[in-house]
Amino acid sequence: MAKILFIGQLVLFGITLQLMPMGNLRAQVPSVSGHDHLSEVACVDVPSDEKRAQFGCFNVGTVTGLRFGQASIYWHLRAFPNRKAAEAAKSAGGIVVEEDGQAWLSEFGPRDMAPPGGKAIAVIGPLQLPVAKRYVAVLSYAVMRPGDSSRVHTHPGPEGWYVLAGEQCLETPSGATRTRAGETAAVGPNIPMELTVTGATLRRAFALVIHDSTRARGLPSDWKPSGACRR
Repeated sequence: MAKILFIGQLVLFGITLQLMPMGNLRAQVPSVSGHDHLSEVACVDVPSDEKRAQFGCFNVGTVTGLRFGQASIYWHLRAFPNRKAAEAAKSAGGIVVEEDGQAWLSEFGPRDMAPPGGKAIAVIGPLQLPVAKRYVAVLSYAVMRPGDSSRVHTHPGPEGWYVLAGEQCLETPSGATRTRAGETAAVGPNIPMELTVTGATLRRAFALVIHDSTRARGLPSDWKPSGACRR
């Protein structure tokens, strides 16, 4: 009797497989990687009437017409409980954004400047400026998964990062630099780079590019990374 039941179960299983669409069958097989890696990621503008994608890099704040009297500056990042408090502390050259459930104020200037109010989170730099009459600062916010990577690119100005969560690895012709949650990094103008999310957790980070106002924020590069961040 047990043998007959077993044979019957096999027949029923075979009939079920024949009736099941192959797309449904494949959907039940878990992916080895867990997700398709994003590559060639570039930070993009998102119109106010469009929903932001779950993963990627997004330009969230811009200030134009900046002038600096020194060859290098620092990016001061502070956190506030709400946007109203951050806006009250902002200078004419600052940027306020809301991400991760709180307001963030970015100000730019000497290392020893002390923006008023809020909680000091990080001082990023020095950011070596190219010679220009006026500058544009673009603040970006990225949410990327392990294995995701940026396009190979350059900026006509320095770029700085503050990593909120996870880990990133930046490869340039000088080598690879890893930055973890709570840490900062910076790179100078016109340096080809590729950023890869490393580690095992979601990476969330702010990135800032300050560049000559007469030039585009970033351009693709034909430099070939060695893959050091993937080893």
